[in-house]
Amino acid sequence: MGADSHSADAFYGSARGSVACRLLRQQLVRLWPDLSQQSVLGLGVTSPYLRAWRGQAARCIAARPGQFGAARWPLVAANLACAVEEHALPFPDLFFDRVLLVHGLEAADSPRAMLREVWRVLKDDGRLLVVTPNRMGIWAHVETTPFGHGQPYSPGQIGRLLAAQAFRVERRAFALYLPPVRLRLALRGARIWEQAGRFLVPHLAGVVVTEAIKDAYGVMPLKSSRPLRRLLSEAA
Repeated sequence: MGADSHSADAFYGSARGSVACRLLRQQLVRLWPDLSQQSVLGLGVTSPYLRAWRGQAARCIAARPGQFGAARWPLVAANLACAVEEHALPFPDLFFDRVLLVHGLEAADSPRAMLREVWRVLKDDGRLLVVTPNRMGIWAHVETTPFGHGQPYSPGQIGRLLAAQAFRVERRAFALYLPPVRLRLALRGARIWEQAGRFLVPHLAGVVVTEAIKDAYGVMPLKSSRPLRRLLSEAA
C-alpha cells in the first residue's frame, strides 16, 4: 500500500483534508443520495466519507487493509471498523448492497484481486463506487496527501479494469479542482475552484469517481458453439 494510517488520518484531520473530504463527499452523496436500509462496505480509508450515510444505512463497515490499521474516525453505534486483507475479505458472499472504495484500489498490491473480492461480497444487484486519483490531475502528483500515493488512473483505465473484473460502468463524476495547497485563502474559495474547474477544465480534476454495477451474468460460462444437430448425430 502507499500511504499509511498515520498520514491518512493526519491529512483528514487537517484543514486541507477537511475541505477535500467535504468536496468529494458532496459528489458521493449526489451519486448515492439515499442508502436507507442498505448494507454498505467502505474499503480503504472511508470512515470520513461513510459519515454521509450514517443514520440511513442499516449497516456501515469501514474496512481498512491491514497496512492501514483500523479506522480511527468515529462511526455510529451498530456500525463497525476493522482491518482486513484486501485479497480475502472476511465477509460472506452476496453480503453488501453497496461498496465504497477510497484510497484502496490505487494502493492495492493486486487491484484485480481486490475487485474480485468486492465482486464476491456484493449482492447481484449491488453497486460499487470507486474513487481514484486522476492521472491528469495535480493531486496525483503531490505526495503530501493520500491521493498522491499509489497508481493513478485515467477514466478509461479504471473503466477497462472494472470491465475485466465483471463490473459495468454506469456513471462518472469528477472532484477536487481545488489545488492541493494549505493556503487558507484558497481553501475558503474551494466552492469557486470546483465550479470553475468543472466549467473550464473538466478532465483535470484531482479524482475520478466511477459508479459500476456488478455484472452477475458476465461470468456465466458460455454455451457450447457446437450445433445441436451435430451433437445428436455424434451421440447416435
